[in-house]
Amino acid sequence: MPFLFLDPTYLLFMLPGLLLVMIAQWRVSGAYRKWGQIRNALNLTGAEAAQRLLAYGGMSNVKLETVPGKLTDHFDPRSNTLRLSSAVAQTPSVAAIAVAAHEIGHALQERDDYLPLRFRSALVPAANIGSNLGWILILLGIVLGLYNIAWLGVVAFSIGAFFALVTLPVEFNASYRARRLLAESGMVTSSEQEAGVNAVLNAAAMTYVAALATAVLQVLYWVTMLGGFGRRRS
Repeated sequence: MPFLFLDPTYLLFMLPGLLLVMIAQWRVSGAYRKWGQIRNALNLTGAEAAQRLLAYGGMSNVKLETVPGKLTDHFDPRSNTLRLSSAVAQTPSVAAIAVAAHEIGHALQERDDYLPLRFRSALVPAANIGSNLGWILILLGIVLGLYNIAWLGVVAFSIGAFFALVTLPVEFNASYRARRLLAESGMVTSSEQEAGVNAVLNAAAMTYVAALATAVLQVLYWVTMLGGFGRRRS
C-alpha cells in the first residue's frame, strides 16, 4: 500500500529488508553479468546442457522449452516441463548452465518426492490468498475499529512469511543438487568454473533470504501497530 511509505515507522521497519533486497538483486545482476560472458568448458548452451543433464539424471521424459524474458527459468511439475529463458537457453556460458542445473534440481526434487517441496506446494494456495486478504482484513479492521479482524489479517500475512521460510530449504537443496549434478556429469571441471557456478547460485539464494526478511519485517510492523492500538484502547 503506497500510503504506508508516509509512515516513518513503516519505513523504519522495512528499511533493512528493502536494503537486503537491493543488495540481493545487485549480487544476482553482477554474478549473472560476469559469468554470463564466460563460456563454460564444454561450450554448451543452457538448453544443450539441460538436455545432457536431464539424460544423465535419468529424466529424459522431462520436456524442455524456451520462454521469453530474463531469468524466467523454472520447472513446471504440472506439465513436467523445464522452461529456460531465451538468454539462458541460447548462451554457452557458466551462468547459463548454473541456472539450468538449478531448475533441474527442482525436477529431481519432484522425481524424488522431496518432502519440503511437497509441503511448499501445499502452502501455495494459502500463501496466495493470505498475501491479498491480509491487506483487506487489516485495513477493514482498523477503519471499523474491529481489531480482531485486523489481527486475522496479520495471521494471513504470517502465512506468507512462513511460505518464504519453507522456500529456503527447497531452493538451497535445488542448488546443492545442481552443483553435484554438474560435477558428477563432468560439465564443470575447473575451480574457476566451479567458483562461477557457486557465485550465480549463491547470489540467487540470497534473493530468497531477502524475501523472507521482508515478509517477517512486515508482519512485525503490523504486530507492533495493532498492539499499539490495543494499548491505546485499554
